[in-house]
Amino acid sequence: MIDIILIREDPKKVKENIKKKFQEEKIDLVDEVTELDSKWRKLKYDEDKLRSERNKISKDISKKIKEKNKKEAEKLKVKAKKIPLKIDKIEDKRKKLEWKIKEILMRIPNIIHDSVPIGKDEKENVEVERIGEPKVPDYEIFNHAELAEKLHGVDFDTARKTSGNGFYYLMGDLSRLHSALINFAKDYTIKEGFEFMIPPFMIRSEVVDGVMSFKEKDNMMYKIEGEDLYLIGTSEHSLIGMFAGKNLNGKNLPYKITGISPCFRKEVGAHGIEEKGFYRVHQFEKQEMIVVCDPKESYKWYEKMLDFTVDIFRKLEIPVRKLECCSGDLADLKAKSADIEAWSPRQKKYFEVGSCSNLTDAQARRLDIHAEKNGKKYFVHTLNNTVIASPRALIALLENHQQKDGSINIPKVLQPYMGNQKKIEMRG
Repeated sequence: MIDIILIREDPKKVKENIKKKFQEEKIDLVDEVTELDSKWRKLKYDEDKLRSERNKISKDISKKIKEKNKKEAEKLKVKAKKIPLKIDKIEDKRKKLEWKIKEILMRIPNIIHDSVPIGKDEKENVEVERIGEPKVPDYEIFNHAELAEKLHGVDFDTARKTSGNGFYYLMGDLSRLHSALINFAKDYTIKEGFEFMIPPFMIRSEVVDGVMSFKEKDNMMYKIEGEDLYLIGTSEHSLIGMFAGKNLNGKNLPYKITGISPCFRKEVGAHGIEEKGFYRVHQFEKQEMIVVCDPKESYKWYEKMLDFTVDIFRKLEIPVRKLECCSGDLADLKAKSADIEAWSPRQKKYFEVGSCSNLTDAQARRLDIHAEKNGKKYFVHTLNNTVIASPRALIALLENHQQKDGSINIPKVLQPYMGNQKKIEMRG
């Protein structure tokens, strides 16, 4: 959520930021919230003035009683009785304005970092670095869904009958490979000093509104009918939500947490959801890492978290690249974000397997997450990063470690998690 003080002091900067994100339809929101804020401040002034007047009258009443001036004391009491009603009316108007202002502030995008490339959509994202050599073997690479079926590792057809498109049963060695990926990534992040948690898989609407934009909420989240609960789209939602309303000890920052959870996503408007495969599905498992830190440290952690994911894929022997997200591809709460894309030897191109984002104080403002150090209170910065999203990591493994006969070589780092099994063989 954008800072109202920034709009008061530099509305031009906020409008320019909106233009950089190609959301010109939101420019009028700045003027609208400025006008509402002016009315709010006037009401707040009047309310404070009445409270001050009430306090003064109370003192005057005490003084008159001490002076035994009963007549004047009674007059002041009559006057004092009217003030609470006036305060209540003003307070009611002020609180209604506060909700309107907050709703608008939550629609205005976060200020992007100066280094973010300007572009309209994902087509204008910028490649930063390639890690590992992308190779194309001299034999045909099976489509991951086709190969998974040949390996007797997945059942899409039964899942379509039980649950619909975008679901699957993961079985046998492929389900073990999935678990190996998650467990390897979990151990990696624990070694890097992250606290491991399994969070709640459902959260209340106030947490949903605190961690994501309204557009993301509509496109992603499943609502539990008759309950104020949503299924999480990633463990980040619960992990950030656990800090809501807290005033943290600044000396304890940063908080470094990693969480594994199932993820549930509507994938509204997603192309390919009707296709057989793992790329876009309604349910999957993912390990996420979050950092809650001092504002001065957030971009240092942004780079560190990106490097963690790159290193994990390096150890999995999968070529990847870093892709800087342009302004138009950033969700409203993000100040800076990068995607990690894995090489697909079948398609001869890279595809997204994770992302890292710095949301600066946008989530902290929505969820009221403060820290205090040396008598100074401030909003923290929050970051999130995909460690492993199992379906897409599985696609990358199935393609990059696929042999001519369709068998899959298991990367060395995963073998201990699969009983030292070195290969997944084709079955008759």
